[in-house]
Amino acid sequence: MTVDPTTVRLAEISTFYSGGTPSKSKPEYWNGNIPWLTPKDMGRWGGATDAHVTREAVGNGTRMAPANAIFLTVRGMSLHNEIRLLKAERPMTFNQDIKAIVPNSGTDRSYLYYALVAKTADLLRSVEAAGHGTGTLPTQHLQNLPIPRFGATAEQSLGELFSALDDKIELNRRMNETLERQARALFRDWFVDFGPTRAKQSCAPSYLAPDLWNLFPATLDAEGKPEGWEYAPLKELLVLQRGFDLPKGQRTEGAFPVIAASGPSGTHHEMRVRGPGVCTGRSGVLGGVYYVAEDFWPLNTSLWIKEYPNSTPLHAFHILQEIDIGAFNAGSAVPTLNRNHIHELAQVKPPMSVVVAFDDLAGQLYKLREANLQESRILAQTRDLLLPKLMSGEIRVRDAEKFVELVP
Repeated sequence: MTVDPTTVRLAEISTFYSGGTPSKSKPEYWNGNIPWLTPKDMGRWGGATDAHVTREAVGNGTRMAPANAIFLTVRGMSLHNEIRLLKAERPMTFNQDIKAIVPNSGTDRSYLYYALVAKTADLLRSVEAAGHGTGTLPTQHLQNLPIPRFGATAEQSLGELFSALDDKIELNRRMNETLERQARALFRDWFVDFGPTRAKQSCAPSYLAPDLWNLFPATLDAEGKPEGWEYAPLKELLVLQRGFDLPKGQRTEGAFPVIAASGPSGTHHEMRVRGPGVCTGRSGVLGGVYYVAEDFWPLNTSLWIKEYPNSTPLHAFHILQEIDIGAFNAGSAVPTLNRNHIHELAQVKPPMSVVVAFDDLAGQLYKLREANLQESRILAQTRDLLLPKLMSGEIRVRDAEKFVELVP
């Protein structure tokens, strides 16, 4: 049975706060322990802000929002493409491009957050141009935004339902960060610090399985690398290739991810490269290296590894992670990575038996990572399917809870 919710104006159930930027000429305002939020932080939120301010800055250019605030970007170029919302868990200061929306007594914070998420399409249509590509979201439109009301009990249940889905997605993200750190630590131990050989040389006890321990030489040579290992130009380990043209208007929704210089950039109905594979930024934005487990389309702003003559995708991915790719032509107006230059960089060339052993171990970590990513995709799809139906009253919370229980 459909439930018709009543609606109220957002301004009736919340209080708006504006932020600001403390004077950069006053060092006593900066590098404190209070987070200072910007739209850039919100676009890649991982639980921390780039900048922090001191207590002296609060009331002197910026404002402190309470822990139950919801942050909404109201100015910036990103507004033409997306609405950035953030439900933080601690008091924070914020800049002038953000509004803090604090729910009034009797309004569940989580419910209000998801009510705003459900209104993102309406908010996008209200964005106005302010010149130089900047978008603005008028405060009056925010104040008049209609928010459905179902009663305190139903709203609390709805907020808890969607918070549980997002909490699991966030947990998966943190787990994946841990898995990636473990893989990188393994790579550095074997191929940068030469830990097994150093341990053998100093007669330290083995810390690997016997079949793995026996792969490593017992001594370091005069160059400080394992005896018998070589240095070789990068092109002997991997071969980089420029990506393929794909105009933005042709990025039709499909099954294959599109990888640009700055990372994933939508999906497409075709694929050009059979995964797993590795991409890195070629122009404009340098420094990002991306491991792609599935088939993908690398854009012409990226380089992808075409061949692995003495490497594997995971081994090559970590090699590129250790190289300061962003330093190449970094002073140029539009930095461009010349693959011929990077191909000549000297790299350790270990025996393929060691590379394959690393790939096997790291591959187990990345299989767990991929399973977490897949689960998060399903949870996000479930959230996005149920949210508008619940907010419109098309389905009840208890029916949505039963549906969530069936999600694998």
